[in-house]
Amino acid sequence: MGHSGTLPVITAFEASPDEGQGLARDMRVRWALEEVGQPYDVRLVSFQAMKKPAHRALHPFGQIPTYEEGDLALFESGAIILHVAQRHAGLLPQDANARARAITWMFAALNTVEPPIVELEQAPYAEGDKPWHAQRMPLMEDRVRLRLDDLSARLGDAHWLDGAFSAGDLMMVMVLRRLEGTGIVEDYPNLAAYVARGQARPAYRRAFDAQRAVFTGKKAE
Repeated sequence: MGHSGTLPVITAFEASPDEGQGLARDMRVRWALEEVGQPYDVRLVSFQAMKKPAHRALHPFGQIPTYEEGDLALFESGAIILHVAQRHAGLLPQDANARARAITWMFAALNTVEPPIVELEQAPYAEGDKPWHAQRMPLMEDRVRLRLDDLSARLGDAHWLDGAFSAGDLMMVMVLRRLEGTGIVEDYPNLAAYVARGQARPAYRRAFDAQRAVFTGKKAE
């Protein structure tokens, strides 16, 4: 994309640990921008650059993504997506109550559903060599399943969490995608179909292809 100087700029990993699977958090922001039809530029940052003062001025915790537009700089994928959704039509309903519920689902995805998933995901790296690790894994899986039991019950046979597709669904689909390879989501046919529905959206495909191209481009060099 051209650097016109007027487009919002997001940051992404120069070498993403997920190797282009769309699990890094810039994917969430890319998808949101694609849904609302907002072109954007991407600045790739190395792991070293992420910890330097220039990047920490944008993101105090030295992570990605960040979002810069004019004199506004944001960090945290949820905050960035909420900002994009409030600025552009397409991710939040017009009706005030429906809008508030969509935002509630964004928070639910990040605060209620994601933490046990991240804990399960990180455990093998953080404690895989500890003697108690094998006993703890089923407990962590149970915590994830407890959340998915409730989420599956609420979704039922609906296409989206609350009427039309919203930023709440975008965030929830991305959070559930973190379970890929565990077989857990597959135990909930309605949630598996829900994730597939999100991934089938044209904006999702465009965002996925864009972030995937970073990895394939690096590999080709």
